[in-house]
Amino acid sequence: MHLSENEGIEKKRFVVTGGAGFVGSALCLELVRRGALSVKAFDLNIHSSFSDRLRQQGVHLIQGDVTCKEDVEKALRGVDCVFHLASYGMSGKEMLQYGRVDEVNINGTCHVLDACLHHGIARLVYVSTYNVVFGGQEIVNGNETLPYFPMDHHVDPYGRSKAIAEQLVLKTNGRPLRNTNKNGKCLYACAVRPAAIYGPGEERHLPRIVNFAKLGLLPFRVGNPSVKTDWVYVDNLVLALLLASMGLLDDIPGKEGSPIAAGQPYFISDGSPVNSFEFLHPLLNSLDYELPKASLAVRHALLLGNFFWAFYSFMYPWLNRSWLPQPLMLPAEVYKVGVTHYFSFVKAKEELGYIPMVSPREGMAATISYWQDKKRRNLDGPTIYAWLFCVIGMLSLFAAAYLPDFGPTPLVRSFSLLFLRSVTALRLLFLISAALHVGEAIYAWNLAKKVDPANSKGWFWQTFALGFFSLRFLLKRAKR
Repeated sequence: MHLSENEGIEKKRFVVTGGAGFVGSALCLELVRRGALSVKAFDLNIHSSFSDRLRQQGVHLIQGDVTCKEDVEKALRGVDCVFHLASYGMSGKEMLQYGRVDEVNINGTCHVLDACLHHGIARLVYVSTYNVVFGGQEIVNGNETLPYFPMDHHVDPYGRSKAIAEQLVLKTNGRPLRNTNKNGKCLYACAVRPAAIYGPGEERHLPRIVNFAKLGLLPFRVGNPSVKTDWVYVDNLVLALLLASMGLLDDIPGKEGSPIAAGQPYFISDGSPVNSFEFLHPLLNSLDYELPKASLAVRHALLLGNFFWAFYSFMYPWLNRSWLPQPLMLPAEVYKVGVTHYFSFVKAKEELGYIPMVSPREGMAATISYWQDKKRRNLDGPTIYAWLFCVIGMLSLFAAAYLPDFGPTPLVRSFSLLFLRSVTALRLLFLISAALHVGEAIYAWNLAKKVDPANSKGWFWQTFALGFFSLRFLLKRAKR
């Protein structure tokens, strides 16, 4: 397909569902850059980290929920093309909210399809997932001829719901529009199946991985080192989405009949399958976080994943609470990193003209730069093990030195007296330790006002709790 880079974009109106998110915002900005007449970002959360830039570039942010038919009808009125990115349940705690996953991914897609037909919107690009065909089985250089993974065998609701939604979209392709002003026109739709997405500002995978690494909670790799999976840089995915929208144009001179992309799915990636842990190694290394050396077989990792699935299912009423951390891993995530599955984008190349414009090396370099800058702007600190050692240690020392005999206090005191022969010595040690923590905290506060003023209070309280375990990170930052 050989078209100009702005074909079907200039002077056209667009809606991007999920448009205030990572990929959605990048797509909106690219549409504006290419001359779109108007771009609307339809999202439940219009106060994301990308919102200010979207407004500055003239993108109209519309708050709404794809599960509300009225919201969708209102947002899609008067546009020429829809990019449907909004979804729920891709990773972490979201994966366990079955009802919300189906409501957003299936019902929401139905509302988008109905609105397209009702408003006479001729083009719909649906963002799907590898998981519509992958469910834990090895796939080497797969393509679009692979059948959908059996619905009853999906280990999480996300993959199943996206498979249902994709089939709804592709089966709706070719249906006549209800708008009487466009007699004979049809809705043309296609599905783009991206690999794991990365890039500066990515909000789902990388923040969780980096946070676990910072806390020392990445104790092992999953699967064999030879396992390979696909990744796709955000700019490459945005390019694929734009090309897919062009592939749905039915008014190209000399190309009468159904558009080439109509009713078609496309796998999209950087085209460089790699072990996920090796792929992430440069990022974690640049942040001074360690990549685990030990490896856990998939069958053993699944036991751990099922444990977390059971525990978080029990915690279902509190899944949305901020105090409940993300699970270390879930079964579907074990398969994603522990089982080889990568796909060819030859079909997208031949039919849409897709060729990744950003190499994995360039994409990772940009991602590393973003995370290094983010680390410089935020409070740094030790692993969770240092937190546990300091906090539990100081509380135990205080209990042994001052509290009366109740609960575990006698046991703690007896253990402490194995090392210090008197309660007086315990009290003296506690006072010295507390004084050191206070002194280190004051020093950290004064130093931070010079090298990291935005986080000076955070450095004070963290050093007050952790002492030198925290101060050493500030001293390291001061040297830089």
